Amino acid sequence: MTKKDDNLMALDKQICFALTVASRSVVSAYRDVLAPLGITHPQYLVLLALWENEPLSLSKLSALLRQEAGTLSPLVKRLEHQGLLTRSRLPNDERTLSIALTERGREMRNEASDIPTKMAERLGMSHKEIADLHASMMRLIEHTANYEAQAKASAK
Repeated sequence: MTKKDDNLMALDKQICFALTVASRSVVSAYRDVLAPLGITHPQYLVLLALWENEPLSLSKLSALLRQEAGTLSPLVKRLEHQGLLTRSRLPNDERTLSIALTERGREMRNEASDIPTKMAERLGMSHKEIADLHASMMRLIEHTANYEAQAKASAK
């Protein structure tokens, strides 16, 4: 093995390691910022989706957040118990669960409006740096999704 090969195999050179540590660090920073609102980071993601697209079916919310419906159901129930959203079955399709914000849930958007700025400060990054990082991560997500789709298609 050459020195270059050794370097490529170093733990601190692995994208998976950097993403894992960064993810934990960022979620931890969100925890502190979201605590005054009484919500968790996963609940914040649900609220963000609803603030943009209300009402949503559970399946649509699942697709937007790229999480299984079974993972989201407990989050949605907790937000409902907090009075931030409602869950109801559609009259024309009892199988579809519709999720909508309550007035309190809509008001929370105003309370949360400074979160992006607070997070930029906590991360020590400008909004531009965060936007650039976000764009890179979205490309990474797209490329890995395309690779997985191609691999599944090839396996058939």
